[in-house]
Amino acid sequence: MTNIAVVGSGYWGENLVRNFNELGVLHTICDSNSATLRSFQKKYPKKEFQSSFQAVLQNPVIDAVVISTPAETHSEMTKKALLANKHVFVEKPLALFANEAEELHQLAVRQNLKLMIGHILLYHPAIIKLKEIINSGELGKINYIYSNRLNLGKIRSEENILWSFAPHDISAILYLLEEMPCQVIAQGGNYLNQDITDVTMTILSFKSGVKGHIFVSWLHPDKEQKLIIVGDKKMAVFDDTITQGKLQIHDKGVDWINRQPVPRKNGTAFVPIETCEPLKAECEHFLNCIESDKTPKSDGINGIKVLKILNACQDSLKHHGVAVNLNGNDQSKPFFAHETAIVDDTCLIGRGTKIWHFSHVMPKAQIGNNCNLGQNVVIAPGVKIGNNVKIQNNVSVYSGVILEDDVFCGPSMVFTNVINPRSHISRKHEFMITLVKKGVTIGANSTIVCGNTIGSYAFIGAGAVVTKDVPSHALVLGNPAKISSWVCECSNRLDFHNDTATCNNCNKQYKKFVWGIKCLECKCGNSLDPHNDVDTCDDCEKQSNNKLEEKLRLPQVADFCSIS
Repeated sequence: MTNIAVVGSGYWGENLVRNFNELGVLHTICDSNSATLRSFQKKYPKKEFQSSFQAVLQNPVIDAVVISTPAETHSEMTKKALLANKHVFVEKPLALFANEAEELHQLAVRQNLKLMIGHILLYHPAIIKLKEIINSGELGKINYIYSNRLNLGKIRSEENILWSFAPHDISAILYLLEEMPCQVIAQGGNYLNQDITDVTMTILSFKSGVKGHIFVSWLHPDKEQKLIIVGDKKMAVFDDTITQGKLQIHDKGVDWINRQPVPRKNGTAFVPIETCEPLKAECEHFLNCIESDKTPKSDGINGIKVLKILNACQDSLKHHGVAVNLNGNDQSKPFFAHETAIVDDTCLIGRGTKIWHFSHVMPKAQIGNNCNLGQNVVIAPGVKIGNNVKIQNNVSVYSGVILEDDVFCGPSMVFTNVINPRSHISRKHEFMITLVKKGVTIGANSTIVCGNTIGSYAFIGAGAVVTKDVPSHALVLGNPAKISSWVCECSNRLDFHNDTATCNNCNKQYKKFVWGIKCLECKCGNSLDPHNDVDTCDDCEKQSNNKLEEKLRLPQVADFCSIS
């Protein structure tokens, strides 16, 4: 069973406390207000109570924290919770800035923890049903979508109406359309406080041609929570303020008769939906994701997308309604992925990396900064790839393969991960580790048999079949691959005289030992973390010669061949 601590039990936190208690997982209620804690002690006498957030994080019994505190505290508290190895459910928004949210998402992936944002409309049965209707094509091509979230209710002083109300509608529109806007325009009015916007109208423009309007206000005579979608066949209305008939399909539109637009009004159908509390469904989803190791529907990526739009809207407001372009791309991603590529959730991909046509990066893969994955490349689950790695067309990097920084994989080269595969026998538990160290070049159409280590700056010739460990700086050719000669870090071939060589290209000096060669200038050859940013040479110089030679005494068993 998952033990939950709810942190912040005020206006909305009270509902979270109630739901997690009804689900039988509430362990601790945390709030800095002693009067609030005393009131909860009367309602939930068998639960634990805590005024210190740090004490909650230090409690090993607590598996996950639910954060319902002011928005400006979300980023810092979420980060602390993830670093304390707790799963996190945080109310919207995830942070105040998209770069903060991106950092939190990547931290959750690295820690293998669930990070979920409270975008409650994604768990509303009417929105879920509406998504099914849109996908079925019943409404036809979506032309226009608008939402009104209006009330004369709780007026906040710590955030404006855009940040208070609009995240719900933004998250719902993104969920329904599966598309980021290419441009936003936001205008508003400040009436109660010159620094707080009370009413905003936001216009979203999408590359598909859809237009969206979001009207939010806490200065309105009536409560209204309505979402309307206009298709070229039918129209849908979701009204969350009524008890019956929340979701309606209107067989209304415009037909072209004799080349003239003629309104069509054929009536309204009420769509039956489940009668469940959306917040409870959201809480259950969080628990299910933890127990089944699934990605939440409103995960960190979803939270980043919403923040990107909110930040753009805020910029537009600040400049009196100027259009802010988002280019229709998922601006939450620091990397480029071609529209035909598939990048699964829970991947960790660094800045500047490019993923090209028809490639597939599978769950929990880690790819560093400034990498380039060519056409039809597959990165299997859990694979770790360092920085500045280039993988050419038609290469599959299977689970168990580790590529350190600056590795080059030529076109159609092959990795394996099982030594004795059979189609009818599962050997996933027998995957063997293949380590390709820093700076290695692997030629086109070569094959690396699993379980071997390719030393730093080794060069695998085109078509070679590697069946044994390869020493650092070795040039290997043939089938099976044998050592032909030695190469410099810059890939220039080395000519040794009396066990020493100087590169004709970069002037680096090397010395030959029984177990291989090493660079005298930089002492390279140490074991590298594929994701560190430490310079190799500086890192090597920190180690003693004895430790360095121990590192280099790998089982260097590749044979020599007579090819010159």
